[in-house]
Amino acid sequence: MAYRVSSRNHSLTSSDPPLAQRITSDPVTQKTAQSTVTCVYQTHIAGFWRNVTILWSKNLMNHSLSISVESVERDHVYTCKIDLKPWHFWAKKGYKTFQVDGYQLDAYWDLRSAKFSGSPEPCTDFYVALVSEEEVVLLLGDYKKKAYKRTKSRPALVDAVMFYKKEHVFGKKSFSTRAKFDQRKREHDIVVESSTSGPRDPEMWISIDGIVLIHIRNLQWKFRGNQTVLVNKQPVQVFWDVHAWLFCAPGSHHGLFIFKPGSPEADSEKDEEEEEEEDARGDDQSDCSGPSRYYSTQSYSKASQFCLFLYAWKIE
Repeated sequence: MAYRVSSRNHSLTSSDPPLAQRITSDPVTQKTAQSTVTCVYQTHIAGFWRNVTILWSKNLMNHSLSISVESVERDHVYTCKIDLKPWHFWAKKGYKTFQVDGYQLDAYWDLRSAKFSGSPEPCTDFYVALVSEEEVVLLLGDYKKKAYKRTKSRPALVDAVMFYKKEHVFGKKSFSTRAKFDQRKREHDIVVESSTSGPRDPEMWISIDGIVLIHIRNLQWKFRGNQTVLVNKQPVQVFWDVHAWLFCAPGSHHGLFIFKPGSPEADSEKDEEEEEEEDARGDDQSDCSGPSRYYSTQSYSKASQFCLFLYAWKIE
């Protein structure tokens, strides 16, 4: 079954970033597992829309945060890496400066009180701020007042928009993550549970905020599928492919889950509208106004569609 995610107005794909997960011929184990959370934002920096990638990574020995910013031409990526060593308290608060296309960007962070829930990405009591020209162009975490006070910068005129989130999680039976299906509302807790061993037929449960919304029996015959569920009266499409859980050695490959807000009918209508707009502009036109690649906030927000990709690795 093909998983279709509209990417007409951007060049991002759902392929794994180089640091997200190194796949080798050796099965992943508890000792070699590296949990990662990758969030990609469309951010307005120095007059241009740029893709900013936030990568949280953690294994038995290391915990790090990487901030990567694309150049305007998307032919180069500038990265600021922060090592969050657990035994160095001072490393959990800091400041770094780096250059992007000749512009100075300042990264501030404070993770000293950060709370984690099994993920390398903190859930509360922290901030990570990216500042350009005295504007906080990207702000993560709930310590927003502290971030503005420390950076001495104003909020951006245009809010950053999360385009997608990808997370690699490891477990035996249960896999959890968090996501906002509407950026204006709270995060939702997502849990995937499975029973793939023993005398009974394999089963799988997908719950959101503690409510089981999808229950798959006879998983050996239904290891790929999709279903639309309602979360706070909002439709969310759920796709899954867990062939590897049933027919591959533990740790050799992952199950994949995709959560996409909106109904399939709405996606079809958007595709038709985009095709009509492209026909009206002509093949040689784009949403950019000239070679500067400056996108209007209206066209860019319309093109942004959030997706959550959950890579669930079963290990012994």
